[in-house]
Amino acid sequence: PGRWVLPDAGPELPVEKRIFCSVLLFSWAVYLWEAFLARRQRKVYRTTTHVPWELGQIMDSETFEKSRLYQLDKSTFSFWSGLYSELEGTLILLCGGIPFLWNVSGQISGRAGFEPEYEIAQSLVFLLLATLFSAVTGLPWSLYNTFVIEEKHGFNQQEFLAIRFLMTSCIALSAMFLIIFTKDFSVPGFNTCVSLQVLVTIYADYIAPLFDKFIPLPEGELKQAIEMMAKSIDFPLTKVYVVEGSKRSSHSNAYFYGFFKNKRIVLFDTLLEDYSALNKEHPEGEDGEDDDTKSKVKNKKQGCKNEEVLAVLGHELGHWKLGHTIKNIVISQMNSFLCFFLFAVLIGQKELFAAFGFYETQPTLIGLMIVFQFIFSPYNEILSFCLTVLSRRFEFQADAFAKELGKAKDLYSALIKLNKDNLGFPVSDWIFSMWHYSHPPLLERLQALKDAKQD
Repeated sequence: PGRWVLPDAGPELPVEKRIFCSVLLFSWAVYLWEAFLARRQRKVYRTTTHVPWELGQIMDSETFEKSRLYQLDKSTFSFWSGLYSELEGTLILLCGGIPFLWNVSGQISGRAGFEPEYEIAQSLVFLLLATLFSAVTGLPWSLYNTFVIEEKHGFNQQEFLAIRFLMTSCIALSAMFLIIFTKDFSVPGFNTCVSLQVLVTIYADYIAPLFDKFIPLPEGELKQAIEMMAKSIDFPLTKVYVVEGSKRSSHSNAYFYGFFKNKRIVLFDTLLEDYSALNKEHPEGEDGEDDDTKSKVKNKKQGCKNEEVLAVLGHELGHWKLGHTIKNIVISQMNSFLCFFLFAVLIGQKELFAAFGFYETQPTLIGLMIVFQFIFSPYNEILSFCLTVLSRRFEFQADAFAKELGKAKDLYSALIKLNKDNLGFPVSDWIFSMWHYSHPPLLERLQALKDAKQD
């Protein structure tokens, strides 16, 4: 009498149930956090209907409105597609979709003459079925994004190619075969990750040309200037290509790739004012055009001048000169090594498999899925944010490198043009920007370049 008696809390949940509930709750927590950030950003899109005074001299109201509507459409689409994806993933987990698909894969591989101990065959069938399921359920969203949103805003130029899906699936299946075949996930796993880096170069040289046309940049002032700039910073340039990206999209891009002394630079034709298909569709001064038409064509002109292209490349080569590329590769490899090491430790925990419906067997592929996709989710979120912060720092450093090359003024104007061509919206919610943007917002980059530009 006179004492409080705590009620019986009941039996404690089994370990596998706690693991399953924790995974599900964390998945929804991440989704709700992302939805909260997206809602803040959509509010910016809806309420910022006039060009801010800071941008009055560098962006016209028509471009600003096009950018606002484009980003608003993308954000709305992302909300609905993200909600569907989260609901689909939750239903798959609650209904036991993973063990069901694994059993179906075993039946198919068994009919093909493979005994149950041939785990690799069953794993490959499982991957194929999972890829087909993902492609079928994601196809409507992909088609809507490409042929409605991108088409509406003038970016889509492509037709649906099944060969791209087949090629991507073959690469994924081949890579996963190597991982499953490797039973020791320490040193071999590390070597597998290194081999995937080599695959990037193989893709650029032999696979990418199947989808896009790569042509050598013709001899001329631009190529000579690129070679001179590369030589001045000891960049081992071997080839410069122009890719006809305008056949698929109107977005602009440039990048370099290659190992050791075999570096190549790739410029999208949409980046080059002299190569952009949009500029060629309505050449200036065409007979029969009135002044108003000529003015509209001039305003639609896409791409950068040669000096601005050099400034953009100065930024990209700054990543190489400052060691950003090597640092990213080292971070990636260290992270991969750590993950595979932890996987080797966790793979023997039967509770992990039981949490997702695997009570009798512990397949390697399922273990990879459970550990990397579910158990490592909190770590992956933290790592992703840290890499975003690091990436923004690298971008500022690369801009500063371009400034040291005397390209501040040209990079300033190039960033404005690229933002205009890609319909980038220059105003963003600070939390959304901090969490998502691997590149600093346009205004921050321009402010960093402004002093040097004025000098």
